[in-house]
Amino acid sequence: MQTKPILPKAVSERVLDRLGLSSAPENNFKGLTATYRAWCDAVPFDNTAKLIALRTGVTGNLPGIDAEQFFANFLEHGIGGTCWPSSNALYSLFLDIGFDVTRLAGSMRDTGIISHGTTKAQVDGVDWLVDSSMLTRDPLPLSFDLHIGADPVWGGEVEYTDGTHIIWWDAVPAPEFIPCRLLPHDVDYDFYLERYEASRTKSPFNERIYVRRNFRDSVLVITGNRHFVKSADGVKARLLSESQLANALAAEAGFSSHIIDKLRDCGAIKASMVAPDAPPPPIPGVRPSKRFAQ
Repeated sequence: MQTKPILPKAVSERVLDRLGLSSAPENNFKGLTATYRAWCDAVPFDNTAKLIALRTGVTGNLPGIDAEQFFANFLEHGIGGTCWPSSNALYSLFLDIGFDVTRLAGSMRDTGIISHGTTKAQVDGVDWLVDSSMLTRDPLPLSFDLHIGADPVWGGEVEYTDGTHIIWWDAVPAPEFIPCRLLPHDVDYDFYLERYEASRTKSPFNERIYVRRNFRDSVLVITGNRHFVKSADGVKARLLSESQLANALAAEAGFSSHIIDKLRDCGAIKASMVAPDAPPPPIPGVRPSKRFAQ
């Protein structure tokens, strides 16, 4: 069982440099926030490597679950991963530079199915969620108190209920915040590995390109051939052609030409022009800020 992966020092140093951090941050809340913001502003959440692997029949573990491989792809090609590999990479980096971190899992959309990997950091006895998929920029408190984020772009909400936490976050282009119920206990690397492997057969990220990438005052989401940018002024949406999708992946998401060629060659860009067979399921419940305002 792999419980405490240690990245080679050269890898950690290159990643920190890419994140704009000249050295490892102090092990306090200020350092945690600075590191997590640097991650959120540089490492995208995307299904690129997984999609290429699924469409080309790559054998062995799905790509990126090994943290060194994840960071090699990020450093060379600008890509990240879906929740299981990106959470494991974030956990590995934060652990390596001295933070007290724990792997967690949860149920996205609160369906009861364990479908999400994430990370908890503890600083001075207080738990904080540093999620590599939601990319909320500020760590979210995991306490008994209700948390309502004020940021118009990344303001997540957290409530404690039934012995655990529900995270409400803005999953553009969903019409409302969606919930993710965390498991009340930690999990290990083998759990991540098993869940990532299970996602081969059922996952919303197995058919079309998906990218979520933060910028200084906005968030970019590309899902299939739909392009969204959310800022404090709202959400702007447009449809992309195949060439426009490839250009957006290069110019906006920052992906290498090598990766874009692979996406084109394996048919992922063409497949992204096709609309999903069914709409996403309805959002269960109402987020706290609206529920309590009624």
